Amino acid sequence: MADVEREAMEYDVVIVGAGPAGLSAAIRLKQLDPDLDVVVLEKGSEVGAHILSGAVLDPCGLDALIPDWKEKGAPLNVPVKEDNFYMLGEAGGIRVPNWPMPPLMNNHGNYIVSMGNVCRWMAEQAEELGVEIFPGMACSELVYDGDRIKGVVAGVFGLEPDGSIGPNTEPGMELHGKYVFLSEGVRGSLAKEVMAKYDLSKGKEPQKFGLGMKEIWEIDPAKHKEGSVTHTMGWPLGSNAGGGSFIYHLDNNQVYVGFVVHLNYANPHLYPYMEFQRFKHHPMVAELLEGGKRVAYGARAISEGGYQSMPKMVVPGLALLGCSVGMVNVPRIKGNHNAMLSGKAAAEAAHAAIEAGREGDELTAYEQEVREGAIGKDLKKVRNVKPMWSNWGLLPSLALGGFDMWCNTAGFSLFGTMKHGKTDAQATEPAEKHKPIEYPKPDGKLSFDRLTNVSFSMTNHDENQPCHLHLKDPSVPISVNVPKYAEPAQRYCPAGVYEVVEKDGKQEFVINFQNCVHCKTCDIKDPSQNINWVTPQGGDGPNYPNM
Repeated sequence: MADVEREAMEYDVVIVGAGPAGLSAAIRLKQLDPDLDVVVLEKGSEVGAHILSGAVLDPCGLDALIPDWKEKGAPLNVPVKEDNFYMLGEAGGIRVPNWPMPPLMNNHGNYIVSMGNVCRWMAEQAEELGVEIFPGMACSELVYDGDRIKGVVAGVFGLEPDGSIGPNTEPGMELHGKYVFLSEGVRGSLAKEVMAKYDLSKGKEPQKFGLGMKEIWEIDPAKHKEGSVTHTMGWPLGSNAGGGSFIYHLDNNQVYVGFVVHLNYANPHLYPYMEFQRFKHHPMVAELLEGGKRVAYGARAISEGGYQSMPKMVVPGLALLGCSVGMVNVPRIKGNHNAMLSGKAAAEAAHAAIEAGREGDELTAYEQEVREGAIGKDLKKVRNVKPMWSNWGLLPSLALGGFDMWCNTAGFSLFGTMKHGKTDAQATEPAEKHKPIEYPKPDGKLSFDRLTNVSFSMTNHDENQPCHLHLKDPSVPISVNVPKYAEPAQRYCPAGVYEVVEKDGKQEFVINFQNCVHCKTCDIKDPSQNINWVTPQGGDGPNYPNM
């Protein structure tokens, strides 16, 4: 739609994505100069609708941004009171004591939160400062001015199913800024375009990812321990994949039950969603959940590459923030604090540039602050945990990763900076090298089939719009992925979007895009790298209440 005539609106800074990074940037810009024109564009139907995170929040990002957040009513109401870590076997588990772990692993002073609700509160703070926030506005294109990015196209609605312009099409509008911030979250479609066009990952390790799946349960009050945090590793994944679980007791007798599978697994028969469902039948978990009810479900990819995978973050006119860069501290399972700090740093760099009369250049001061400041220091200490886990397996990486974190806390490392090597797509091996995995059928009480669970994500897409899951070559799923990899899209998608069906004696690849929860796993894990996730029209997708 590059040749469509559109109206344009001018701003000082245009921010894509109302997550913790984008909202922090907006708030900081208006704190620095109330006269700056700042707009935040959010593809979800409301702020928080597409936010899914664990989440135990380290408040250091909020402390830096809004020091009086307690007085202002930020929804950080459940301090962590108890921190448990278990290695699970099929029938039992061993509690790993806390004392051998380096201090950075301590959750004391952190809070169990709904990041969706934290973002809703941050949006209120931003609007009070005069930030314009437009939910339901998906950003589908970048606007270039020569080598510079000067804006985005937002609010395209009513395209025909084939992507053409029809009688009901609204072409959207261009929003121009002196600077554009992309805070789309993991594997954002515009950030992906920028990284490819400007070769931002050159000289860096490939980004690595996990798939995080999460349910909210209401449980028996007698079993509820507000403020309790439990993490597990081991069963049911075993040697099939890296990953683990989290169980966080928040208020109102609710528990977050989550499961993360690292996407560098080799066996294409692995079914991450069913590993999650099987996990809930472990005696320790089943005992907690029995008699309770699941009230919400969702899934999201997690950037796990860390320090050595962060791409160059700035190009002329644009900066990448938060999970668009990948700022998750993997052993801590935390990235929201770094996302907030990145938004604050980008805002300060843009404000200084605008004050100096600049626009459309590279905000090198932002990247320098990320790499050398609090974010870089946080990620550098733990940079070898993920590659150790990938290369050596769970138990050796636990021991050596812990040792390396202690060394880095003391200011040195015996291992230097280890490499990740392959992308997660390249890590997938041919199906003939692996045995299929038998998964028990969901019982409808503790475990559920995918489509039933997707209904608890309140996901909705207009069926008449173009499919937002683009195949570069429509023949590849059946001609390559089925014979070579047993078409793993049928299994790695946590929402049942992809199916291989028989039609007139032939196999056919079906995309049920209406089910998509915007996790981006397909874009990451497809071994042929044939699926390109682009944004559907604004407001569509999941509608997470308290994720």
